[in-house]
Amino acid sequence: MEIKGRKALVIGAARSGIASARFLAQRGATVALTDRKPLSEWKPEALELKTEGVGMVEGDPPSWLLDQIDLVVVSPGVPTKSIPVRYADRRGAEVIGEIELASRFLQGRIVAITGTNGKTTTTSLIGQMLKDAGMHVQVGGNIGTPLISMIDSSRDDGWSVVEVSSFQLETIVDFHPTVAAVLNVTPNHMDRYESVNDYAAAKHNVFRNQAPGDVAILNADDAIVSSWASGLRAHVVPFSVQSELEEGLFLRGRELVSRTKDGERVLMNRDEMQLRGTHNVENVLAAFAAGLACGAAPDSLRGTVRKFKPVKHRLEEVAEINGVRFFNDSKATSVDATAKALEAFADDAGRVILILGGLGKKAPYTPLAELIKACVRKMILIGEDAKTIESELGSVAAFEHASDMRDAVAKGFSAAEAGDVVLLAPACASFDMFKSFEERGKIFKEEVLALRP
Repeated sequence: MEIKGRKALVIGAARSGIASARFLAQRGATVALTDRKPLSEWKPEALELKTEGVGMVEGDPPSWLLDQIDLVVVSPGVPTKSIPVRYADRRGAEVIGEIELASRFLQGRIVAITGTNGKTTTTSLIGQMLKDAGMHVQVGGNIGTPLISMIDSSRDDGWSVVEVSSFQLETIVDFHPTVAAVLNVTPNHMDRYESVNDYAAAKHNVFRNQAPGDVAILNADDAIVSSWASGLRAHVVPFSVQSELEEGLFLRGRELVSRTKDGERVLMNRDEMQLRGTHNVENVLAAFAAGLACGAAPDSLRGTVRKFKPVKHRLEEVAEINGVRFFNDSKATSVDATAKALEAFADDAGRVILILGGLGKKAPYTPLAELIKACVRKMILIGEDAKTIESELGSVAAFEHASDMRDAVAKGFSAAEAGDVVLLAPACASFDMFKSFEERGKIFKEEVLALRP
C-alpha cells in the first residue's frame, strides 16, 4: 500500500486516531484529523500533531474536505454508518480502520482475540505464554498499544497478539490472523447495532481472511459462536467447560484437558489457577488453544497460567478491610460480564454487595435476576441507568442509590459484614461519570483503600 502523496482523513482523535494520523503523516500523506469534540477538549497528544503537519478539524468534516480525500481511517468509536464516512465512501475514498491499515505493514504473524467478554484477560495471557515460551511477541490492539504503533517493533519471526473489538472488525478488508479466537457473543453495544446478529456478524469478521493453514478457536458452549464452525476455512479448535469434546480443549471435573485424534493430555488442574470463576477457565482454555497453535510447549503454557494474576479492573482483588473483601471488575461493562463476575462468587451466596450502574447499552438487566437473588445481599446503584436497573431488578434484592463512587463504596462497606464481598461489576459503560472503565476502576480502588483505618 502506497501512502506517500495520498490525502487522508482520520476520524476520531483518541488513541488509535492519533497513532494513525502520525503514521500517515510520517510516511508522506497529507493528513487531517477530525473529531466531534471542540479542540479545547482534544488530548494534548492530538494537538501536538500540528507540529508534524497534521491538520485539525473540529466537528464533522465539511463536504469540500471530504471531496478531496482518497483515504479515510475510521477510529473504532466512530460508527461506519455516520454521515461523513458514508459520504466519503460514496465519493470513492478507501475507508478502513486503524487495525486494517496497520496489518498491511505489520511483519510476522497475528493472533487475534475477540468476544463480548474475556478479551483482555485472554489476550494478556496469550502474550505472556508466548513470551515465556521464548518467542518474540508484542501485545496490543484494543488494549494498550494501538496495532499501528507496533509496526516498527514487529519482526518476520515474531507474533503480534491483538485484542480486537467488534467496532474494529467492521472496517477490515485484508486483516489476516494466523490464529483467531472468538470467546463468546452475548448482547452488547445494542446502542450501536440493530440486533445481536448484526453485532455477531462484526465478530465473525475476524475469520474473514483465514485460510486452511490457519487456526480458528471457538467456544463450543456458545450457541452463536459454535454455529460458525462448519463454515470456516481454517482448522477449527473448539473449547468447552460444559462437556467433553471429541477433539478440542475442555474441562473434565477439575482438569483442563486437550484432546486430538492422536490422544489426550491433561494440561493442568483448575485449582492451580489464580484466576477466579468458570468464565476464566474458558479464557484459559482458549489461551491454551492459541499457545499450542503457535507452537509453545504444554508445560511452558501451564507454568504461565499458574503464575498469571487477574488483569487490572477484571475481578481484581483490591483489599480486605475488617473482614470485607473488595473486588474491582470495572471492565464488566455488559450484563453478561456482570453475570460472569457474580458466578465467580457462587461460594459466597448471599454475601455480595454489588455496585451496579452507569451508562446503559439498551440491553435488559433482567437476565441478572436469578444470580442476584442467589448471590447478592444488597445492590448499590449508580449512574445514568440506576433508575432503569431499579425498575427491572428492584424487586429481586435490597438496593439503595449512591451519588458517586465514594458514596457507593461507603454505602457498600456499611452494608457489608465480615466475610462479605463488595463487588464493582457495573454492567454498564462508564462514560456518564468517568472518562473510561479504567478511571472508574482506579477511583473505586482509591476509595476502597481510603477506608483503611
